Amino acid sequence: MGPLLVLWLAVCLSGSWAVDRGNFKTCDQSAFCKRQRALKPGQSPYRALLETLELTNTKLTLQLINDNNKVRLLLELYRLQGNMTRVKINELKPLKPRFEVPDVLINDPPTEPLSLLSRDENGVVLSLGADSQRLIVSAKPFRLDIMEGREVLLSLNSRGLLAFEHLRIRKDTKVNPEGTENKEETEAANEPAEGEEAKEDEKVEDGMWEETFKSHTDSKPNGPSSISLDFSLPGVENVYGIPEHADSLKLKATDGGDPYRLFNLDVFQYEVFNPMALYGAIPVMLSHSAQRTMGIFWLNAAETWVDISSNTAGKTVFGQMLDYVQGSSETPQTDVRWISESGIIDVFIMLGPTPTDVFSQYASLTGTQAFPPLSALAYHQCRWNYNDQEDVAAVDQGFDDHDIPYDFIWLDIEHTDGKRYFTWDPHKFPQPKDMLQGLLDKRRKMVTIVDPHIKVDSSYKIHNEIRSKGFYVKSKDGGDYEGWCWPGNSGYPDFTNPEMRAWWASMFAYDQYEGSMENMYTWNDMNEPSVFNGPEVTMHKDALHGNWENRDLHNLYGFYVQRATAEGLIERSGGVERPFVLARAFFAGSQRYGAVWTGDNAAEWDHLKISIPMCLSLGLVGVSFCGADVGGFFKSPSTELLVRWYQTGAYQPFFRAHAHLDTPRREPWLFGPENTALIREAVRQRYALLPYWYQLFYHAHHSGQPVMRPLWVEYPQDTATFSMDDQFLLGRDLLVHPVTEEGARGVTAYLPGKGEVWFDVHTFQKHNGAQNLYIPVTISSIPVFQRGGSIIPRKARVRRSSSCMEHDPYTLFVALSPKRFAQGELYIDDGHTFNFDKQKQFIHRRFSFANNALSSRNLAPGSQFTTFSWIEKIVILGASKPSKATLKTPDGKESLLEFEFDASMSVLTLRKPGVNAGLDWTVVLQ
Repeated sequence: MGPLLVLWLAVCLSGSWAVDRGNFKTCDQSAFCKRQRALKPGQSPYRALLETLELTNTKLTLQLINDNNKVRLLLELYRLQGNMTRVKINELKPLKPRFEVPDVLINDPPTEPLSLLSRDENGVVLSLGADSQRLIVSAKPFRLDIMEGREVLLSLNSRGLLAFEHLRIRKDTKVNPEGTENKEETEAANEPAEGEEAKEDEKVEDGMWEETFKSHTDSKPNGPSSISLDFSLPGVENVYGIPEHADSLKLKATDGGDPYRLFNLDVFQYEVFNPMALYGAIPVMLSHSAQRTMGIFWLNAAETWVDISSNTAGKTVFGQMLDYVQGSSETPQTDVRWISESGIIDVFIMLGPTPTDVFSQYASLTGTQAFPPLSALAYHQCRWNYNDQEDVAAVDQGFDDHDIPYDFIWLDIEHTDGKRYFTWDPHKFPQPKDMLQGLLDKRRKMVTIVDPHIKVDSSYKIHNEIRSKGFYVKSKDGGDYEGWCWPGNSGYPDFTNPEMRAWWASMFAYDQYEGSMENMYTWNDMNEPSVFNGPEVTMHKDALHGNWENRDLHNLYGFYVQRATAEGLIERSGGVERPFVLARAFFAGSQRYGAVWTGDNAAEWDHLKISIPMCLSLGLVGVSFCGADVGGFFKSPSTELLVRWYQTGAYQPFFRAHAHLDTPRREPWLFGPENTALIREAVRQRYALLPYWYQLFYHAHHSGQPVMRPLWVEYPQDTATFSMDDQFLLGRDLLVHPVTEEGARGVTAYLPGKGEVWFDVHTFQKHNGAQNLYIPVTISSIPVFQRGGSIIPRKARVRRSSSCMEHDPYTLFVALSPKRFAQGELYIDDGHTFNFDKQKQFIHRRFSFANNALSSRNLAPGSQFTTFSWIEKIVILGASKPSKATLKTPDGKESLLEFEFDASMSVLTLRKPGVNAGLDWTVVLQ
């Protein structure tokens, strides 16, 4: 490890362990953001040239002109299937091509015909088909409005903030932007059309052609190229999404502060309640009101800032009451402005109208959550670092000795030979296959880290192959781009190159990744990419990925790393096994390739709290497989905080404990018997609920519906839920309110749904919906409620790993609605292959309780799969005592079931139905 890296580590890993804000730009320090934000709402200089309008079966095209400089833009409008509209704006004749994001959309979105309803000198009106939806294009100034009946759903450029910095010749040097052929062509491209006056000389501002931040200079060979567009949402007060930020679920107005920033960065122990950029960027925002849910997908991978303003933001409670008393007629409105450094405007407007519709619409564009192996939904044990094979074996045995289940143990960077990925330290891990076989014998697995920075070392095979194939990202001068990361001097593979991705994937083959086995999976950290000595701890923007600068596609890098790794894990099994890949950086579409986590958090109560809205925000934009480092990565948690974090993490999608190298060890049994028992119970609750988790992920994979969701998703008209982010739903049937306050003696949970009931899953006590319920808590409490009207399968026999529970029986928890009805599902497959999809090998059943009968029927008659699991017990909450309970099967057999009835809690327990979980059956209560 070189002296510079040692110095960097000494600075970063000592002291207060807090983010240094000075390492990261504010909007004022980002030249393009500062320029764009200086533009204030007003009259737009852009005008639609209606005489250029062309309408085909698939799209409308129309030229726009900036009356200040006479530069023309090309507008393309598409009506997409599924109640979506796509708006693209590019230069009509750019000096060179502008970057358009590839590979994120799963296909070219299918279109539906636009029809022209009316046209005059002021604009055109187009039909969007369903529900009297119209798209109005106003000519001067240019503006788009989407209407339904007489209601404006959304407006573009209504505040006049469309701004498109065209590519141009640098006047002071006469240097052409990179990629243009010659001076004559570039000048001709921006000549005004006949009858137009020549464009005025444009002001050259600081940062347009070169920009310096701290000691780093960005050469900006293409000059200014930023874009901006505003959207107005009448009737909307609540917007969500645009992760990743350590902030509340409901996005805040940014007036008077920085916009939300989307720029993938390695932020060292981030602050909470802050719009700073973090590790991932998904440029998708949802708006919600009691009347409608919509979405905006800004398909741009460059650095992006998002401004939010609202005419109701900042009003005091008194002011809001005064509006109500005085009958204020002001309609709430939220205005959003997107600003990106380069590329084009390519935006998808998802018109809902329900939350479920928006999830489906976005999934149709970028795909759904990858369906993980069942074991990946269980508990993961990690730290930086487990020291050697003996340490791994001791930790593994420790879980058995303390009767705590786990499925995966993880190895961080120290397991490698000198931070050379795809290798093992020959002294600490001399026999990796023996280690992996030991885990496999217990039906457990391992994850090893493979980061996308490669040690520059002529004796390292991976480096030599990448260099010889020309697969490294290039510097602005054409040489291989190098920077500092964990190995010291490192090269950065160009994952935007499909040939590079294919080669990377091939390195996961068992004969290439020496020591790997089928029970070993992968973790991609540092894939923003992290460059310790780079600007803002990342890659220089003028680094080159083929013909494109990093500035154009920066936020895609992590997406491509995870994609290549997932494809490698699939290929090594011949396309049979589902992969598991965790990545820190992500973009729209990353859900197709695995899981993400919230990065380098801290052992602080606020970081525990913020994990809930951070994962909720990701779920809203397609990424369901999210979690936070249990216990906090930095610092050392108190025993109370650690226990509460396990209790919270057990009910979040990705459940992994992780800790920093310099923190004391914190395996679950190191904090005394009482705390060990509390952690054991939280982990066991997770394992018992794995059938429900697996079913939720199956639905997320098929429909794009989030696994962990805000209450307003299921109760879209309940305004009390719109800002809630300290409790959440799993699917629609479990409500979780973790205890996240130090020393808490009680929490207040909101139980939604007028006329509904909720059952405490621990005590079976029934509570009415539409109320705030105060719940006294002790250190053992995890407030969880099951919705009346639902049926949830569990497995009560918790073993050392999820795979050991494969053939164990199910217990059904039937929570009756006030109308004595309930419904639920059970999904079963082999838990690890693609056979569920390719060969339809799965079981999918519907449970229904009505008219005092509980039945199971097949939801997938064409599927083929058998299970050894059976129904061991049925617990009915809110029941009446029957005189008898009869099990009926399709072969005509009937048998009486033993049962117990607790009159004080109205709980009926049916014992030993014994029927196979994959068969039809009915239990009749009389």
